[in-house]
Amino acid sequence: MTGFVDLRDVRLSYGAGGGEGMLALDGLNMSVRKGEFSAVVGPSGCGKSTLMKLATGLIRPQEGTVEVAGKEVDGPVSVAGMAFQNPSMLPWRTTLKNVMLPLEIVQPHRRKLSREYPAYVEHAEGLLAMVGLAGFGEKFPWQLSGGMQQRANLCRALVHDPQLLMLDEPFGALDAFTREELWQVIRDLHAEKGFTVVLVTHDLREAVFLADRVFVMSARPGKIIVEREIGFERPRPIDLTYEAEFNDIVHELRGHIAEARAAA
Repeated sequence: MTGFVDLRDVRLSYGAGGGEGMLALDGLNMSVRKGEFSAVVGPSGCGKSTLMKLATGLIRPQEGTVEVAGKEVDGPVSVAGMAFQNPSMLPWRTTLKNVMLPLEIVQPHRRKLSREYPAYVEHAEGLLAMVGLAGFGEKFPWQLSGGMQQRANLCRALVHDPQLLMLDEPFGALDAFTREELWQVIRDLHAEKGFTVVLVTHDLREAVFLADRVFVMSARPGKIIVEREIGFERPRPIDLTYEAEFNDIVHELRGHIAEARAAA
């Protein structure tokens, strides 16, 4: 059975002509089910972010195939929204205008934006309210804390109603308490909207708390070496992260990564 996101026998090198130089991925196979929250972990430099670029069509493999929503990826994927560690909000635009930026770029919203502007504003403000930023739409980024900016960043990634949300270390720069708050925000957004998620993270607690399934990558050249189903019932309370069974899985994943690093 094919997934919503499928990478099959993917090989990618960075270097002259793409065929020489650093081999980033080799023989990578990964399939993410529609509506699934998946997480990708592994040693530093194993190709996690490269995998994200492949799935969103920012780069193409030298070998293998990448499919999203049943179509081979041959350019930027319009059904995807992306959020990164750095929110990169435009300082001259208000929070609301930052959130609405993808609507100016992605079709069919770009075509409809001017004539349906009030409805789009209502939608964006609804997302801000969902992440605890009601009333902050007219604030500028410099008036928001780091955690608030990352909440707005999630709204921007979701404002065009993507079927796929790609998260590349989105909470890595935040303090531990704010990070846990945002885990619960994205948990609730996923439950509400039902989109498919691929989360790249170095935080194994984050992966186990959020994901239905965790993919562990080898050291470079990267490939998937372990798929770990996470069977905890949803919605998951944050107190789950202190339970023995939860921490046993975290330690298990850490062991797989340690083995991958030792084998490099």
